[in-house]
Amino acid sequence: MIDVLVVDDDFRVAEINAKYVAKVPGFRAAARAHSAAQALTAVERGGIDLVLLDHYLPDRTGLDLVHLMREQGHGTDVIMITAASDVTTVQQAMRLGALHYLVKPFTFAALRARLDSYAALRRTVDRVGGRGLTGQEQVDRIFGALRATPAPSAPGLPSGHSEPTTDLICGVLHRAAQPLSAHEVAARTGLSRSTAQRYLRHLEQAGRLRLSLKYGDTGRPEHRYAWVAP
Repeated sequence: MIDVLVVDDDFRVAEINAKYVAKVPGFRAAARAHSAAQALTAVERGGIDLVLLDHYLPDRTGLDLVHLMREQGHGTDVIMITAASDVTTVQQAMRLGALHYLVKPFTFAALRARLDSYAALRRTVDRVGGRGLTGQEQVDRIFGALRATPAPSAPGLPSGHSEPTTDLICGVLHRAAQPLSAHEVAARTGLSRSTAQRYLRHLEQAGRLRLSLKYGDTGRPEHRYAWVAP
């Protein structure tokens, strides 16, 4: 089993990501941390193969943590999972040796693709390392194993629905502190209200959202949607 440390300051997100990890064969969410200090303590205890690391932490950034880990001699592998998508942060992550960089919000399929490629990397290193490097072909195998396979399209999407738009709406509802109406979802995503309603209806029927009704003084009740954690 590959033991994974899930690091995110949001307890709900850490819980969801840990459940995602547990769904991938060969991986186990061994620990969770909600700050850089907690994460470093978990790494120092040993037994962690891979860190799924958020960049925005309350005490220091994720990249500061990686830099500190390397200074202290911890070679634990890191995959960044964060909303930070600026070029500077991505470049720094590469220079510090992050194996993958996944931008929030993301689908389970996208995370699984990165985890599967990481598992392939470990298998390749084990095979090649047992014989010792003998040339460019073996080096190419190691670097090639890092390439994440494309995430498959989400099954069951109705005609006219796209996975990126579905992911966009799910991400907005996932981060929302309370249920949102179709109008609010449209405003936060930049979609039209009719498009938002169409996707929300499908996601609710698929069991990914919970529908509630808000009654006002007059008129029809307002439909409001909340994220349902997997």
